[in-house]
Amino acid sequence: MKKNRVNQVLELMEKENVNQMLVSDPAAIFYLTGKWIHPGERLLALYLNLEGNHKLFINELFPVYEDLGVEKVWFNDTQDGVKIIADQVNKSKTIGVDKNWPSKFLLRLMELGGGSTFVNGSSILDRVRMCKDEEEKNLMRAASRLNDLAVEKMINLIPEMHSEKKMGKLLADIYEDLGASGFSFDPIIAYGANGADPHHGPDGSTVKEGDSIIIDIGCVKDSYCSDMTRTVFYKSASEKAREVYNTVKEANMKAIDIVKPGVRFCDIDKAARDHIEAKGYGKYFTHRTGHSIGLEVHDFGDVSSINEDRVQPGMIFSIEPGIYLTGEVGVRIEDLVLVTEDGCEVLNKYDKELTIIE
Repeated sequence: MKKNRVNQVLELMEKENVNQMLVSDPAAIFYLTGKWIHPGERLLALYLNLEGNHKLFINELFPVYEDLGVEKVWFNDTQDGVKIIADQVNKSKTIGVDKNWPSKFLLRLMELGGGSTFVNGSSILDRVRMCKDEEEKNLMRAASRLNDLAVEKMINLIPEMHSEKKMGKLLADIYEDLGASGFSFDPIIAYGANGADPHHGPDGSTVKEGDSIIIDIGCVKDSYCSDMTRTVFYKSASEKAREVYNTVKEANMKAIDIVKPGVRFCDIDKAARDHIEAKGYGKYFTHRTGHSIGLEVHDFGDVSSINEDRVQPGMIFSIEPGIYLTGEVGVRIEDLVLVTEDGCEVLNKYDKELTIIE
């Protein structure tokens, strides 16, 4: 197991008076063991205990025979895996349970758990995962470098007049050629008025002169996710479109400028939101300013008006303000930032100046 990461989790468990914990989320298990296991509907759980007798409860269907630094407890499809867990946990002490564990397993464990108290233990793991170690920082930098290259290739394809849907298919090939292992989320390619829907699904639309083009894409490289958005224009941009674009870019930069340890997430959101509101477009900025990212494209934590948590070194999150004018134009500009000891490092290097594609 990844000893330093496990020790951080155990330290927080002790502070929270959580004596033992069952981790079922495959991303969290990978984070702690270095091994991806995708159980589908079957039971999988990593058991952590402050006394040190950690165990991995795993179905024989999954051939995980390498030494992961933790005892494996095997069972098969004809055995009651939850009862096997219940027989080995300490029924007199609190058990933290993963928020993603299916209720069919949790309810069964509660039936068998005797006097155990069950609590949501995911916040402990989530908080540890929010601050990336050096290995993770380098993997996130590498994933973002690939994404910079991919967005450049996508923008260069615009004059070929492909539909939004076709552009998404071409992006899959681009990522494969760059050495990524696929999408970190379904790409958003939105031409013109389609861009006024922040989560538009690519369709058969083709680009027209004057359209804004939102390219919101991300890949997975060595298990870590990238995410970025650039907006460009085809052949021309109206004065209003230019105003909207520059407002969003300025909001993006104002938010990035205040990122440093100790700043509250809500204040980062406010820096972007206040600028957009001052320009008269406040009601058209309809989502939070950003989200945390790492092994999952939406890790725990966000940049929103209600998140009063303070930024810490090693955190990585997006800054992605947008303005969406129904029936007219959509603009979003998104970068990932890595919090350093005295500020932040912007992981995306692709240019943000207003660009018109001929």
